[in-house]
Amino acid sequence: MKKVAIVQSNYIPWKGYFDMIAAVDEFILYDDVQYTRRDWRNRNQIKTPHGVQWLTVPVKVKSKYLQRIRDTEIDGFDWAETHWKALMRNYRRAPHFEEIAAWLEPLYFQKQYTHLSQLNRTLIEAVCSYLGITTKISNSWDYTLVEGKTERLVELCGQTGACEYISGPSAQGYIEENMFRERGIKLTWFDYSGYPEYPQLWGEFIHEVTILDLLFNCGRNAPRSMKYIKS
Repeated sequence: MKKVAIVQSNYIPWKGYFDMIAAVDEFILYDDVQYTRRDWRNRNQIKTPHGVQWLTVPVKVKSKYLQRIRDTEIDGFDWAETHWKALMRNYRRAPHFEEIAAWLEPLYFQKQYTHLSQLNRTLIEAVCSYLGITTKISNSWDYTLVEGKTERLVELCGQTGACEYISGPSAQGYIEENMFRERGIKLTWFDYSGYPEYPQLWGEFIHEVTILDLLFNCGRNAPRSMKYIKS
């Protein structure tokens, strides 16, 4: 009963993203779709003493209104130092900062990324490795793609041999469920509710921040604050 999820890559996503990866057998990075501005593709939030702060990777968007995520180029390299300094400034007091920084910092400085998909996948795979998530991660362009929003998802599931497709709840507005039924594929809506709180710096607890917040604060105990990862 193979389970598959198909989701656009995000920049250092929140814990729910990684729970979805852990909940399936294959996670397809769906970066053949159009890049969307002011979205999670190239930015995420951290906690600071003054509230949440966006960390945004600059990308080239001028006259590129219909570009795909996989074609989106990063604009320059200075952002890496800016982001790392922000992480250090706001998390160096966290109990597990040094442990996480030992493998995370080199990812920011040992390679100059040219494309957003490349950066996102590198960071996603590194976090999965730390959390012990062994799910296969593939790219949508590893498969034959067809036209149509739901048709493409169904066809990808068929090519992977999936019996169940796990989707984020936000897709309920456009997915045609009957197409999955006709192919004999179970459609399941992922539940992001019910996450426990964990020790977090800087005041009132906030769930909707990058998973780095959880890792810096909890280290190897991070799975205790997640749903699908065995601690």
